[in-house]
Amino acid sequence: MTEMQYCDSSNIEMIGYDAEAMELHVQFLENPSPYIYMMVPEHVFEEFVQAPSKGSYLNRVIKGTYEFRR
Repeated sequence: MTEMQYCDSSNIEMIGYDAEAMELHVQFLENPSPYIYMMVPEHVFEEFVQAPSKGSYLNRVIKGTYEFRR
């Protein structure tokens, strides 16, 4: 199971990364079932963690670029 970490965001509760599978896990506050974005490079996850606005980074860089499953 991917280790998740809480983040300071108005709509994202937790994020995690599976380096071996290159999967980014994003759990939103309103939905306990995480979105799993596939084939995400580790540097993108690291930038996501450091981003001042997680929601903005998710919308600009991740959504629409990487396929996801739930």
